[in-house]
Amino acid sequence: MVNIVLVEPEIPQNCGNIARTCAATRSRLHLVEPLGFDISERAVKRAGLDYWPMVDLTVYSCLDDLFRRAHPDDLWLATTKAPRDYSQAEFRDGCWLFFGKETAGLPEAFRLAHAGRCVRIPMRADARSLNLSNSVAVLAYEALKQQGFPGLSGAGEMASL
Repeated sequence: MVNIVLVEPEIPQNCGNIARTCAATRSRLHLVEPLGFDISERAVKRAGLDYWPMVDLTVYSCLDDLFRRAHPDDLWLATTKAPRDYSQAEFRDGCWLFFGKETAGLPEAFRLAHAGRCVRIPMRADARSLNLSNSVAVLAYEALKQQGFPGLSGAGEMASL
């Protein structure tokens, strides 16, 4: 199991893509407010997110609320400012992967408080960052790979050919 945390996400399409990744991988999605979009049942239905019922979702009013209610202990922070890349991390079952908002990333004080748990996705020096939903997919699948893809199908319909 992987826990995906989006801190103050701003772009609904990114959240929709991430929710789909969470549904497909049985990962839990945690959203930290404020959100830059509406996730009411009506809004989700209007957006055609037919996989939304498959998403294990919890919404928190702020990071302090998340830590009070969920008690994440094995956390990793995705940030372009990290000194090491994600392949050097050991993602255990139940790990928490934190991602910041699209325009600013994770809060500096939060990053500094967990500096030893910050990882980045390698990219060219003059590239600002990957799209948030792509970043989530890269780290989520690395975490799941390290855990042996628990509960996920290991073969497609061509396996019998």
